[in-house]
Amino acid sequence: MESDTRGIGEVARASGLSVSALRFYDGAGVLVPAVVDRATGYRRYTGEQIRAARLIAGLRRVGMPVAEIAQVVSDLSDPARVRHRLDLHLARLEAGLADARRELLRLHTLIDLEENLMTRIILPAADLTSALDAVRFAAPSGPGPIPAGLLFETTDGLLTLVATDRYRLAVASVPAETQGQPARQFLPLAFCDELRAFRSGPVTLDLHTDGVRAEHGGRVLEEKPIALDFPDYRRLLAPAGPVTRQVTVSTEHLRAQLAGTPVIDREHDGSAYPVTVLDLNAAGELRPISEDEWKSGGDTHIAVNREFLLQALDAGGSGQLLLELDGPVHPLAIRVPGDETRFSLLMPVRA
Repeated sequence: MESDTRGIGEVARASGLSVSALRFYDGAGVLVPAVVDRATGYRRYTGEQIRAARLIAGLRRVGMPVAEIAQVVSDLSDPARVRHRLDLHLARLEAGLADARRELLRLHTLIDLEENLMTRIILPAADLTSALDAVRFAAPSGPGPIPAGLLFETTDGLLTLVATDRYRLAVASVPAETQGQPARQFLPLAFCDELRAFRSGPVTLDLHTDGVRAEHGGRVLEEKPIALDFPDYRRLLAPAGPVTRQVTVSTEHLRAQLAGTPVIDREHDGSAYPVTVLDLNAAGELRPISEDEWKSGGDTHIAVNREFLLQALDAGGSGQLLLELDGPVHPLAIRVPGDETRFSLLMPVRA
C-alpha cells in the first residue's frame, strides 16, 4: 500500500499546497490522507488524492469557501457536477466584480464631487416631475421681490423643492440618491419647466456654485442659478401653537361649493383679485361664507385668494385633502392626509 502512496512533502510539491495547508484540509475533512502512521502521525496520500490536492490549490486561489471545496472534492467522480459548481462560483465572482466596480465608481464620483464642491442628485424623472407639478403654482409669475424660480434643497436621501411668491408657499420632497455635500440652489423657473418635460427613466442633476447640469436620456440642460438669498421658508412651517381646527374635505366637493359661492372682490396694488372665505359650521364641516359674514368678524374663518386656493387644490390632486384653519391671521395649510412630504400654505387676506 505504501509503495502506491506519497508522503506529505511530496504531495505539497506536486500540488502547490503547503504542508500546513494539507494538514488544515485534513483537519477540515476535505482531504483526509489515505494512510496515517499511528506511531509517527506521518500522512501518506494516493495518486488520486494528489489530483484532488491540485484541484484544491486552484480553488483556493480563486477564493472558493472551504465548505464548497469539500463538495467539489466529494464530487470528483462526477465531472459534470464539478463543472457546475465551478460555473456557479465563477458567476458569483463576476457578480462580485460588477458590484466592486460600481462601488469604486461611486467612490471616484464622491471624490470628484467633494473636490469640485458639487452635489449630484439621481432620481426617477416621474418623481421629479411630480414634485415640480406640486409646487409650480406657487412660483412668482411677474415682477416682484422674488424672481421666478424654485428652490432645490438636498439632505441625505431627499430632494426638496420650494416655491413662494410671498402670498403662498408650496413644498414637495421626494426620495433621491444624493452624493456630495448638502446643497441649496434657487433655479430659474424656465429651466424648471424644461425639467417637467422628462417623464421616464432616471434624471441626474449636478449642482455646483456656478450652475446646474441636468442629464436625461442623453439630453443635457445647463443653467446658472439665481443669485438670491431665498427666504427662510422653514419659519413659516413652525406653528405658533397647536393647530386647533382641521377638516378633511373632498377636492371635488369643495370645488362645487366654491362654484356656488359669490365672488368677493379685493384690490392690491391697483389689481383686483377674487377672495374666498372659509369657515367651519357647528358640525365642524367646511363651508364658504358670504362677504357680510366675513365682515361681521369671527375667530374661526380665514380669507384667501380664490385663484390661489383653486391652484392649490389642483396641485394637491384629486381625492381627499386636509385643511388646517387656525384663525383669520394664520396661513391656510393644505395637505394630503398621511403625506408629510407635500403641502402648501396660503397667506390670509384681511377683511
